Amino acid sequence: MDEMTETTTKPTELSRGLTQRHVQMMAIGGTIGTGLFLGAGDTINLTGPSVLLIYMITGAFLFFMMRAIGEMLYVDPKSSSFVSVVSKYINRETGYFVGWSYWITLILPAMAELTAIGQYLQYWLPHIAAWKMELAIMAILIILNLTAVRFFGEAEFWFASIKIIAILMVIAIGLFMIVTGFKMPGIHGGTVSFKNITDGFQFFPNGSVDFLKAFPMVFFSFVGIEFVGLMSAETVDPKVVIPKVINTVLVRIMIFYVGALAIIMAICNWRYLPANESPFVMVFQLIGLHGAAALMNFVVLTAALSALNTLIYSAGRDIFALSKENDGPLERYFAKLSKTAIPARAILFSAGLICATPVVNFIPALSSAFNFFASATAAITLVIYTLIMIAHRHYRKSSDFLPDGFKMPFYRVTSPATILFFIFIFALLFITPTDRIAAYAGLAWTIIFGLFSRYYVNK
Repeated sequence: MDEMTETTTKPTELSRGLTQRHVQMMAIGGTIGTGLFLGAGDTINLTGPSVLLIYMITGAFLFFMMRAIGEMLYVDPKSSSFVSVVSKYINRETGYFVGWSYWITLILPAMAELTAIGQYLQYWLPHIAAWKMELAIMAILIILNLTAVRFFGEAEFWFASIKIIAILMVIAIGLFMIVTGFKMPGIHGGTVSFKNITDGFQFFPNGSVDFLKAFPMVFFSFVGIEFVGLMSAETVDPKVVIPKVINTVLVRIMIFYVGALAIIMAICNWRYLPANESPFVMVFQLIGLHGAAALMNFVVLTAALSALNTLIYSAGRDIFALSKENDGPLERYFAKLSKTAIPARAILFSAGLICATPVVNFIPALSSAFNFFASATAAITLVIYTLIMIAHRHYRKSSDFLPDGFKMPFYRVTSPATILFFIFIFALLFITPTDRIAAYAGLAWTIIFGLFSRYYVNK
């Protein structure tokens, strides 16, 4: 009787509370991570101006992957996520593997983002223990994620807006300097111009190995671009909104990554950009903006909060998608939604693990293990992306294929090329010792958990 009452009072499907405004801004926010603000100096130092080409190549292949996801979701906009399409077009065992593997790649980065947030907050509040601020932030984000999905969308809208404004400020300032022929002082002396990019240009200023090393760094700065594929079931009119949002992926990459880095290298000779300092901070300081470090700390804090908020959201939806595909006791527990059509159980489970971050940071053995597994998520992400592309190839051969749908462009060429590109990035992980460990760990996870998934689903 109680079970019947619960069924009649609680929804069984996610509500469509995300508007085009929300999804559009979240898609932009998902593309722009803290890696752009803090890690761009590393990649510029490795390759110089040719890093722009690496961003364009990587961005193009990720756009093709997003079109593949979009094509499958267009046919079935009720799909909870790309977990559903992998289960449908490959098999349930692979869907189970992708679902829980993807969840791992959400939880571990979320713990890293929470640690970073504690450090950013200590810039202003040095006398308050980081763990206290971390738990306070988690409490706020959990409440936000347990309310109606439109409130989550609204929060992400404003988080993303701050990141976008910061980048557009740099682009606008740079273009003004170029137009007015502004001359930089000191070691950066000289006229601000795009000639700073082309003068003495070399494809491999530090050698071809460093050029290749930059590919994985650039690739992982884009991770999170696939979050849009988890929003279809909660988006108003997804057949209209999702294609529009995905079609702007390439434009966003060109403006916010290629555009911003080109402007930075036009302002400062790239040879003088320090690898361990944010080039954005440097630009603000060079133009005489007081409090440049504080401003960038606020921006990266916002970027980290945006990332953490989205990771909590995505982890909950990922487990809910798994619960729709499998009928085990664990999945049945997570299949129930709250009265506001939120997968509250899945969110609380995921957020509870993320809240263990302060404990992990306090215990050296756990911290070392965390760093090892966190680096392995990079390799696992590549496996997941490849399986999504394989699922898309199966979809194309299925009866669901819509010849007049939201099709992946130039499929016969772009589909195999994208898969080969992901394999290429995975192979490049073996160049450096740290990445090599991650690659081996990713392979071990794929084999061991892949076998477990096959056993569990078919038992």
